[in-house]
Amino acid sequence: MSHVNTTRRGMMAFGAAALAAPALAQSRQPLRISVWGGSWRDLVSEQIGRRFTQATGIPVEYQTGGTIDRLNRARLTRSAPESDITFTTSHIGWLYANDDLYERFDAAKVPNASRLVEQARISPFHVGTWAYVYTIGWRPDLLPNMNFESWEDLWKPELRNRLAAPDFDPSHLIAVAAKLEGADAANWERGQDRLRALRPNFRAFYTNDANSQQLIASGDTPVQVILSMNAHHIAGQGVNLRLAIPREGAVLGVDTAAVMKGSRNQEAAWRFIDMALDPAVQAGIAADKKGSPTVTGVQLPQNVASLPGVFTTPEQWSSQALIIDHRLRAEKTNEWRRWFQENIIAR
Repeated sequence: MSHVNTTRRGMMAFGAAALAAPALAQSRQPLRISVWGGSWRDLVSEQIGRRFTQATGIPVEYQTGGTIDRLNRARLTRSAPESDITFTTSHIGWLYANDDLYERFDAAKVPNASRLVEQARISPFHVGTWAYVYTIGWRPDLLPNMNFESWEDLWKPELRNRLAAPDFDPSHLIAVAAKLEGADAANWERGQDRLRALRPNFRAFYTNDANSQQLIASGDTPVQVILSMNAHHIAGQGVNLRLAIPREGAVLGVDTAAVMKGSRNQEAAWRFIDMALDPAVQAGIAADKKGSPTVTGVQLPQNVASLPGVFTTPEQWSSQALIIDHRLRAEKTNEWRRWFQENIIAR
């Protein structure tokens, strides 16, 4: 997954207990967190890590890197894991789980897990900590007569040579094309011809969020399949950008946390994840990144709750999210990338 840097915001008040459990108070061994770098490291540090240290006295260290690089590192160090907790995407988390790198999730040690929305209960090993969507973003000043009520609108001939999408993850369009053909991601082959028909509308395939921002801000690609958090950040910088939630749903993404198997600091690790799921912390994360809380009972300001792709009600979760089965997505990621590169990007 590619993530965008955003302006950091002030911490919200947090009502954590002032005293940590004796076992935690006596152990000052740093808790080690594996996470993406940049603003994502800052997000975890400021919204969760700082509160955790204030409540427990335990310092937190961060190990940063790319999604796959961190997975490969975890595989190499499985006998002595370098981190106690890993943050990664829902489907890559399944690759960790399949490689027996995660502890089984212990809900008894994470009381706030009882608040999790169903869509954030990813596996017996990892749970969602925030959510977002990939959907259609466009420049209404450059495409004044366009509306996107359906994903099918991306195929309009008026968009020839104007569309961009990520080159690192074609799963969004793979799932959309299958759905438009009456299938699902498990039967993705049924959407192949539809994807080939979209080729004339592509102008570029962006490699990361900075590249996405540049392409849409400059107007080189006035319509994109875009990360909602990225779009809200760009709009906040003054770019005239709108975000659609097509009637088929926007493709849901969930970032997750799990305790690494063999961690020697598990009590602190479970406490950290519990803190990440506290409604006050979740409100801070949503305000910072403009994403969806993954637990119930979170109070968001209206200017955040009203943003497209920020889900705060069961109805929104059920009707506006297009969900690709997370385990299937993990299993198919490499196959989908190869096919998309050979048949769409390289043509």
